[in-house]
Amino acid sequence: MPITEFLERNAKLYPDEVSLVEVNPAELDNRAVTWRDYELIEADPSSNYRIEMTWKQFDKKANRFANLLLTRGVEKGDKVAILLMNCLEWLPIYFGILKIGAIAVPMNYRYTADEIKYCLDLADVKTLVFGPEFIGRVESIFGNIPKVKTLFYVGDNRPSFAESYNKLVSYCSSSKPAINVSNEDDAAIYFSSGTTGFPKAILHSHTALVSSCMTEQKHHGQTREDVFLCIPPLYHTGAKMHWFGSLISGSRAVLLRGVKPEWILQTISQEKATIVWLLVPWAQDILDSIDRGDIKIQDYKLSQWRLMHIGAQPVPRSLIKRWKEVFPNHQYDTNYGLSESIGPGCVHLGIENINKVGAIGVPGYLWETNIIDEHGEKVKNGEVGELIVKGPGVMKCYYNNPQATADSIKGGWLYTGDMAKQDEDGFIYLVDRKKDVIITGGENLYPVQIEDYLRADMAIKDVAVIGLPDERLGEIAAAIIELKPECKSTTEEDIMEFCKPMPRYKRPRKIIFADVPRNPTGKIEKPKLRKLYCGERLVEAETTK
Repeated sequence: MPITEFLERNAKLYPDEVSLVEVNPAELDNRAVTWRDYELIEADPSSNYRIEMTWKQFDKKANRFANLLLTRGVEKGDKVAILLMNCLEWLPIYFGILKIGAIAVPMNYRYTADEIKYCLDLADVKTLVFGPEFIGRVESIFGNIPKVKTLFYVGDNRPSFAESYNKLVSYCSSSKPAINVSNEDDAAIYFSSGTTGFPKAILHSHTALVSSCMTEQKHHGQTREDVFLCIPPLYHTGAKMHWFGSLISGSRAVLLRGVKPEWILQTISQEKATIVWLLVPWAQDILDSIDRGDIKIQDYKLSQWRLMHIGAQPVPRSLIKRWKEVFPNHQYDTNYGLSESIGPGCVHLGIENINKVGAIGVPGYLWETNIIDEHGEKVKNGEVGELIVKGPGVMKCYYNNPQATADSIKGGWLYTGDMAKQDEDGFIYLVDRKKDVIITGGENLYPVQIEDYLRADMAIKDVAVIGLPDERLGEIAAAIIELKPECKSTTEEDIMEFCKPMPRYKRPRKIIFADVPRNPTGKIEKPKLRKLYCGERLVEAETTK
């Protein structure tokens, strides 16, 4: 069955129940009320602080957009790109595309104009849907995207080069289009995060989308009583595939526009959220705010919050230890996945395995894993090799890139490019990206291991380790360290003193105090750091004290 049938089922079974809520806390910053008085905002018909939509409205909106696409000549298999910030219209637009057998192409909202053009061209996009934040970028490439025949604008003050989504969908039928869509059909193209270069276009079928629903619900046990708080961008497989647990269970989800710690906790409190997926920086910010006294958790209603889970990046053990001290009753899980494996879940820790924090976990529901050496042979427990995965969520291909597809999929196995090891209990530990391994004096250094060690220093807010060229050793490890605001007086000598218990060859040779750039899904943007620092002369940190 195609994934759209879950939406249609929910619209029939729970037509008047709320499916999605959009919360915009920034609205309160411009008003003379606090979040505790949000009922005053709700009573204001002009307020966009909180907007909700039922399952019936969700399905009708999807049908209307599907029928609008048909009027513009969009056919089964055509590509329709979505360039929107998280909003209440995002998912109905996505499902409207799928309902006619077209292929949804979500796009990163941080893309520059050139990157938008690159991805539109690569994916053979015929129709683009975009919001007000992107008018300037789209306008600058408007005359240079010949494959794009139609542009729909979502919002007020429509630019002259696009059609009005808001106006046109209101005239379209809310009935389901009479188009046969099967689970074998292509459904979506997602772009790789670009942390290793230009994004690649990742093609998935309805089978993969449905499998991710089943995996997510199996791992986290969503019921109709749950409320999922979704903060990360919907263009990424992580956020959407975790929301798929709400889709399959017919439960409510809340789209929060903003990541301030107080906004997250006030929304959990107001909306009675039970499941929250965080990225590492957000979890750290919440704990730091509590430690500083900026936030008092007794001011919020949090007793219903049962599960906090993290994915998209390695999770420091020290972070979860702190989290459990503050929130001792929370279940915790971490999920590993790639866009090529339809997002999170091909490996997951499992809420019952809190004693294994530090591992990414075991094979997820419907998935197999293996760890192999450079010859394709399975490595022994404790040895480092490349993690490969197999399951119904493996991509069909890199669209328009047969060589990259052949390099990544062999015998049904997806080669992740991640280096990992497995313990005697079968739990997998992520070591690092294959391309990020630093070879210094013939020794392999895994930046993630060094980063995990450094994050235990309470002065450090964030850290990234990269390899820099060195005439004698080939490469050396450099640590880019972002200090907490109250710890700005920390010196290189302080950091190197903290590193003394590490094996000498693993200690970073250079310390750089600077911000650590991360993309919207929380991954460190190491290509940016390499570009910024690899050619510069830096003062070498003293490593012999």
